[in-house]
Amino acid sequence: MANLKGKYAWTATVGEKGQIVIPKQARDIFGIKPGDVLMLFGDENRGIAIPPKSVYENMLNIVFQEEEGKEE
Repeated sequence: MANLKGKYAWTATVGEKGQIVIPKQARDIFGIKPGDVLMLFGDENRGIAIPPKSVYENMLNIVFQEEEGKEE
């Protein structure tokens, strides 16, 4: 995948308790730290996606800003 700048592929093994370890390179690139909560989205046809934290942080900011605007 060297010709696809910014694109990566990793593997992870699912353990006995259903846990996976996110590879260090992925944690570093996406700023994932111990204790962070990740949101997983699933589609039976397309698979599982773990978006960057900024995606759902932005979504929550929009939702809460709209709520605050309605109350004023």
